[in-house]
Amino acid sequence: MEKTFIEALAFRHACKIFDETKKINDEDMTYILEAARKAPSSFGMEAWKFLVITNEELKAKLKPVCWDQAQITTCSHLVIVLAGIEGVKPESGIPEKRFARRDMPQEKLDFYLGLYAGHLKQTLSSDENIYAWTAKQTIFASQNMMMAAAIKGIDSCPIEGFDKEKVEEILGLDTTKYQLSLILPFGYRINPQSTQLRLAFEDVVEYIK
Repeated sequence: MEKTFIEALAFRHACKIFDETKKINDEDMTYILEAARKAPSSFGMEAWKFLVITNEELKAKLKPVCWDQAQITTCSHLVIVLAGIEGVKPESGIPEKRFARRDMPQEKLDFYLGLYAGHLKQTLSSDENIYAWTAKQTIFASQNMMMAAAIKGIDSCPIEGFDKEKVEEILGLDTTKYQLSLILPFGYRINPQSTQLRLAFEDVVEYIK
């Protein structure tokens, strides 16, 4: 039975160890990944890619370079969230294709491309700066995935504890095109009880009228 959004918010927590005997079915995993595909992104660039790993040998190989965290090998599906690099550069031709989806006259398309390149001149000046920008964008997609999973009663745990270069090497990534942003394991919790600790509403929300 699917959870409501509010129920999913209360259910979701950073699961530290998954039940290795339980696997996510294809329909539910597609639902989770579709939530990532539909996520918002700056300028509509969709500068991301998602690698879905179920190969147990590969997960075992990744575990030591992910601080030996149990989630890496106990999860059902390990999603590697990649931040786009090459595809956001105007010279790649991809930004033009993204804008062209809006079916606009060439004059307006040229205007948007100029605005994009000008506004992001500093951001696009190096791969390091691009990564800082596109990696932030992947958080939208990652949050969508975690909430979609929670609605289905599936657990997750966002992981930033890893050796970025070694993970990229193991995966054979061309880092001029994509770089590692986040690792998201999905599966089912062993312990049915979880405690979600949060600050009080009034401690984090301030209205300015």
